[in-house]
Amino acid sequence: MNLHGIVSVSGKPGLWRAMAQSKTGFILESLDAQKLKLVVNLNTAKLAALEEITVFGEDEDLKLTDILEKMKALENIPDAKKADGKALRAFFREVAPDHDEEKVYASDIKKIISWFEILKSRPEFNAEPEAAAAETTETETPAE
Repeated sequence: MNLHGIVSVSGKPGLWRAMAQSKTGFILESLDAQKLKLVVNLNTAKLAALEEITVFGEDEDLKLTDILEKMKALENIPDAKKADGKALRAFFREVAPDHDEEKVYASDIKKIISWFEILKSRPEFNAEPEAAAAETTETETPAE
């Protein structure tokens, strides 16, 4: 799974890919079918890189990437828009049994499930870690 460059923007639904950096912020493209472009100013918007997000755990925080990997192996993932809080919590206990139930709210679980729904069909999400790292290295190597 390669989530490099995929971010969440506070106040904006969905997920975004960082396309370029400007002096004051980033140019982003939505990962949905609309492919909207957005310029965000780092002084006014908060960006969170998916590969750096953690979920509150009982002993230590859980990496979002690990939770998404476990979700990939499951077939019956609840619909974030239709499922009630109890069903979401029961599902999340299965993929993240060590999460802190007092600090992780149903809205957080809904967001993670909705992100999974966006990411699951993306090629970088389904790539093997070694292949994704090799692909990134190839594209970043300057031509001589």
